[in-house]
Amino acid sequence: MEKLFRSMQEGEEWFYSRFDKDRTFDATARQLHLWDMPALLLYINGLIDSDTITTLLTEMQANTEMENEESDGGGRFLSYFPYHAVSNVKDADELLTSILSGQAAFITPDGYVFTIDIRSYPGRQPEEPDNEKVVRGPRDGFTENLIQNTALIRRRLRTEDLRFEMHKVTTNGKTDVAITYMEGAASNEHLTYIRERLDAIHHDGLTMTDKSLEEFLFKQRFHPMPFVRFTERPDICAAHLLEGHIALIVDTSPSVILVPAPLFHHLQHAEEYRQAPLSGTMIRMMRLFAAVMSLILLPFWFLLATHQHYLPDYLSYIGPNDIGEVPLLLQLLIADGGIEVLRMAAIHTPTPMSTAMGLVAAIVIGQVAIDVGLFTPEVVLYVAVSAIFTFSIPSYELSLTTKIFRICILLSTALLGAPGFFLSVAVLFYYLCSLKPMGVPYLWPAVPFFPKAMLRIIIRFPMTQDVPRPFITDSPDRNRLS
Repeated sequence: MEKLFRSMQEGEEWFYSRFDKDRTFDATARQLHLWDMPALLLYINGLIDSDTITTLLTEMQANTEMENEESDGGGRFLSYFPYHAVSNVKDADELLTSILSGQAAFITPDGYVFTIDIRSYPGRQPEEPDNEKVVRGPRDGFTENLIQNTALIRRRLRTEDLRFEMHKVTTNGKTDVAITYMEGAASNEHLTYIRERLDAIHHDGLTMTDKSLEEFLFKQRFHPMPFVRFTERPDICAAHLLEGHIALIVDTSPSVILVPAPLFHHLQHAEEYRQAPLSGTMIRMMRLFAAVMSLILLPFWFLLATHQHYLPDYLSYIGPNDIGEVPLLLQLLIADGGIEVLRMAAIHTPTPMSTAMGLVAAIVIGQVAIDVGLFTPEVVLYVAVSAIFTFSIPSYELSLTTKIFRICILLSTALLGAPGFFLSVAVLFYYLCSLKPMGVPYLWPAVPFFPKAMLRIIIRFPMTQDVPRPFITDSPDRNRLS
């Protein structure tokens, strides 16, 4: 053991120099006695478990004398302190971080410092996340408490190979980030990449937690595509860990980051694995179809509606007979933008009122807009169908990106006609092919083409079938059979 301060009084002066006495009400320093020995207790009120500290102090006050006195206060403290999570602190910065993290610190008269882990962060109980609901399956979900989140994963993976590697990032925030992976399944190269990127973060805080971390890890800049997959379900996280993926748990965030995450991983949902293989395959194919249609339906309909000569006679009904006073392109942009505004309004509207607001907007406003001639009925129809296709995308980040690209394709089609439509789709495809976050092709297994892996993307095979770990995880052992 080593002393941190020369005396207990020096430790108290250090504490008040950091927190400015009488100006930070939650930073608490209390002088008390542990048996017959004076001590100083330091903690942040609201981050510790008050019941535990009260019980500990009560037990230590019950016996006022120690049976065998040690040579110094440090040895006496360790010999008789009735708690398991005790550690000797030898560095002032480490002590400050421990106190700010919710640990309590004891300073003995000789200047020894000990911390005990009695953290109790304010938070909520695990509950099913709203954006990843399933018909059948567990109803628990990640919370804002990192310790709770690690326990939810550990409950599903009861193996000594599960690793939670803790890192503290940023100078003021000192945010806890746990790199979670399966030893022997995760790629050492990917782990090294993440560790180096975490060490390279020089910022004052991660106020937006996991989203801020994504931008620091991948230098995302203005790339619209999501480079990581977010999940609030422990079962999804556990399944990815077994495949060799790496999870990043950020304290105060209910979402866990999963990497690497190519495009097709954002189109998968837990419901596919909660149903029979054939039913899951049908759900997956419908979702893939909906994702493609959400991107090209509006631009393609606009192309056919404005270039009727492309249509065969049996499809001549496509396109409005009377466009009206407002140009068709402007109608689509206004209607599509209106759907997005309604979505944002629904998010910010209290739950009891959101349903009523949606009905009023969809029925009243839509019908009135048609009656006054602002929109043609077909515009409302195709915009609504396109919105439904977009809502079927499980990843909220990918659905927003799809809307951005849809507008770009629509504008290109309006400007150049059919060449503009196909050119914009080709440019988008080239852009997606060029993305390689963490060195992983973003369109894998379509580009580069892996036939067997692509088949597993389209078809939900039975779990009893031997399926190796995905190639993109670069796992040192792709065999999943024990």
